Amino acid sequence: MAGFVETLLDRFHERTPIRAGSLIVTVFGDAVVPRGGVLSLASLHEIMRAFRISDTLVRTALSRLVTEGWFERWKVGRNSYYRLAPRGQEAFAQATRRIYADPPQDWDGSFDLLLLESIQDRGALKAELMEAGYGALGADFMVAAAASAKSQGPFLRLSAAPADLPTAQRLVERAWPLAEIESRYQRFIEVYSDILGALERGAARSDLDALLVRILLIHDYRRAVLKDPLLPAQLLPQPWAGATARVLCGTIYKALVPASEQWIDAHAHNDKGDLPEAGSDFRGRFASLKPATGLEASEKYVTKKY
Repeated sequence: MAGFVETLLDRFHERTPIRAGSLIVTVFGDAVVPRGGVLSLASLHEIMRAFRISDTLVRTALSRLVTEGWFERWKVGRNSYYRLAPRGQEAFAQATRRIYADPPQDWDGSFDLLLLESIQDRGALKAELMEAGYGALGADFMVAAAASAKSQGPFLRLSAAPADLPTAQRLVERAWPLAEIESRYQRFIEVYSDILGALERGAARSDLDALLVRILLIHDYRRAVLKDPLLPAQLLPQPWAGATARVLCGTIYKALVPASEQWIDAHAHNDKGDLPEAGSDFRGRFASLKPATGLEASEKYVTKKY
């Protein structure tokens, strides 16, 4: 295994406790769903052993994911197979749009405001709205830069246009923890700038190395981007670490896809045999990305920001 991959795995195992279930969800969402969605337990064990995660921990995590409705499991003879259940499919479909698709580019100049009604489970409603990109201006007042697909609910919907852009930016600073979000992206940049450097220097790596780095890349990027409301650039401080992190993530991802897919071709199986080829949606991931050369993007961010 390449040295830079070992270092990345060391960093992963410094987090305690190791959340094997979360990593399994990333494996399926990133690498298995585009290729039919079904994976044998034997293939999953082979991947997770490379992550230094024991078979026992994998089985425990899968049992919990099945019980909680995230995965479905069945057997053919002595072999077990898994796929995301409808709950897991829906959750990762939403995450997929946020991870791989282009973020919003333009803002129409108005905010979507929701005044929540007094209901018993207001906390759950707020959590759902925050996952959809809303920020909180108070206990019962939510704001977003664009209207959500959730058009109905126990709330009063209003639309408001700020007097000018500085006013809009101050509202954004009140509603969202931008400094915390940016710090997540900065940690991602610090780790994966080193990975990009190793790849550009031509560091030797196997197909399995490529798959491991690709999965950890998306796993770590997902941890940052799912906390981000993905606001239009006009409303964000500049430079914004999220933009740099996206370029970095997409550049590494596209560099690793060919070798990582070769490993899947040779080693991963479902209940019918080899996994089918990935479809056009997979080929469209980070499609519009214009990667910076070398570490230009991350170096530019660090220089200007600090």
